[in-house]
Amino acid sequence: MILDSKIPAGPIAEKWTKHKFSSKLVNPANKRKYEVIVVGTGLAGASAAASLAELGYNVKAFCFQDSPRRAHSIAAQGGINAAKNYQNDGDSVFRLFYDTVKGGDYRAREANVYRLAEVSVNIIDQCVAQGVPFAREYGGLLANRSFGGAQVSRTFYARGQTGQQLLLGAYSALSRQVANGKVKLFPRTEMMDLVTIDGQAKGIVTRNLITGAIETHAAHAVLLCTGGYGNVFYLSTNAMGSNVTAAWRAHKRGAYFANPCYTQIHPTCIPVSGDHQSKLTLMSESLRNDGRVWVPKTKEMAEKLRTGKIKANDISEDERDYYLERKYPSFGNLVPRDVASRNAKYVCDEGRGVNETGEAVFLDFRDAIKRDGEDSIRARYGNLFDMYQQITGENPYQVPMMIYPAVHYTMGGLWVDYNLMTTVPGLYALGEANFSDHGANRLGASALMQGLADGYFVIPYTLGDYLAQIGPAPVPADHPEFAKVKKEVEERIQKLLSIKGSKTVDYFHKKLGKIMWNECGMARTGEGLSKAKAEIKKLKEEFWKDVKVLGANEELNQSLEKANRVADFLELGELMIDDAFSRNESCGGHFREEYQTPEGEALRDDENYAYVAAWKYTGDNQEEELVKEPLEFENVKLTQRSYK
Repeated sequence: MILDSKIPAGPIAEKWTKHKFSSKLVNPANKRKYEVIVVGTGLAGASAAASLAELGYNVKAFCFQDSPRRAHSIAAQGGINAAKNYQNDGDSVFRLFYDTVKGGDYRAREANVYRLAEVSVNIIDQCVAQGVPFAREYGGLLANRSFGGAQVSRTFYARGQTGQQLLLGAYSALSRQVANGKVKLFPRTEMMDLVTIDGQAKGIVTRNLITGAIETHAAHAVLLCTGGYGNVFYLSTNAMGSNVTAAWRAHKRGAYFANPCYTQIHPTCIPVSGDHQSKLTLMSESLRNDGRVWVPKTKEMAEKLRTGKIKANDISEDERDYYLERKYPSFGNLVPRDVASRNAKYVCDEGRGVNETGEAVFLDFRDAIKRDGEDSIRARYGNLFDMYQQITGENPYQVPMMIYPAVHYTMGGLWVDYNLMTTVPGLYALGEANFSDHGANRLGASALMQGLADGYFVIPYTLGDYLAQIGPAPVPADHPEFAKVKKEVEERIQKLLSIKGSKTVDYFHKKLGKIMWNECGMARTGEGLSKAKAEIKKLKEEFWKDVKVLGANEELNQSLEKANRVADFLELGELMIDDAFSRNESCGGHFREEYQTPEGEALRDDENYAYVAAWKYTGDNQEEELVKEPLEFENVKLTQRSYK
């Protein structure tokens, strides 16, 4: 199959405007004849459901939480990018586009990225109109801060709670449509499979997480807004419930999965403290505006720190290595996330880590507090500092924070064209669930931007074009395909419940996570990936023979919920390994140790790997087929990334 990205012709700055005009429209009277399913009610899902209902469509919105307010979007801290140039420091739509393509190490589709930068300016206005309380300057104008991978200040923020405030804005818009009767909300309901009729997406099969009831829902189109799959690593900054099931089941029904090995490791997370942990805690990237990253210059000094013979504040200025400032003088502590993470790993691998495990570096606010005063730092980051102190028991106003990289975001996801449609007609993927905008590394503060851009400003146009072509005839909810897929879901659940093995679901999830982190995490090698593939195959076989799932289906059963999700993670993990093994280059977050520059930076191979790797499911226990979408760079010159 040849992948048609449906990128409009013409100059990049005109593509989206022309595409909107050429898209077919559904007249207002007909919109009320269409049913649309939205799975997930985070920023992408809530904004899409609210916008489509506002236009007049009938929307069914599904979330596995008890309220859309608990979607994982709420955890985003530092801000949302927009090319408004309020600081008058040289920003523009093109510069945001350029920074995003470069930050993604030239592995993103130009047209989608430019559209994202273009609509970014509208997102802020929309959110302000909804009452989102962005930080403001003394004169009342919206404030901006810097973020990694950029030399301009374009990040709008609400202290360290930006995701929460944006989600509340989208949730208020969604709630209005629920009250109007245009959105029917299904909380505590998980999508278990996709239903296709004649190759088109026409509905989903769900499980009620309270009663266990398996139900079917029909619609003219299905929108997956279900976030990323970082929990394949077990320990990540994602909420424990975050999973890949909706996207993975759609993949097995024909939706190609793109760039699965592109994982973002966030450089500023609270380090792992022990085997008891089920997730990791993010410290906002905004902290790198004022915090300075360092380790001792010598292994001997670091050893004294680790054994408690000295404290961080005992180390003099000339004994500290501010390694990011030293290696990257132009960007300093604000290099992109993949660069900052990799360098933290380097210094810790050298034996200069600063905590008991040797896997931590310092993020120090001593100089910022001296310069601006503690009250000023408290006003900017107070809630983040409080959270750090509650978790670690240390006061970051007095001693440096300790941080270490952790799995955070996944740039891979379902392949989509310019309209956000997958390879299954009528099935769309929005936000982190798709692959489209970030290449091999996402710039900080761009996740919120993409989710809201897709939901508020892209899908209302592109979905209308598709619906106008298929017509408003009702979808037959009694079509045999619905009963067939429902039966398959029920059989899968009964199979899990019938195994009655000796090992918990968490046992398998943790083992998978360790394999993925060790061999497909911050660094990968061909040898390690081959070893990981064999280990995952063995673990998957063991799972289906010896997993212990307690209880029954007809009840609240979190063991069963986890088992379904971990079964999908095991299959996804194997595909991630295949994807990483097939890409014999380093780019962004995909760092193959065999392919690096003499300075230890990622070494791309543009001649052979400037493509999107889209994987086609070919059957259970079969190798997936790689389909390539060539990437063309007409507006940004392909160069070796440099942040020096």
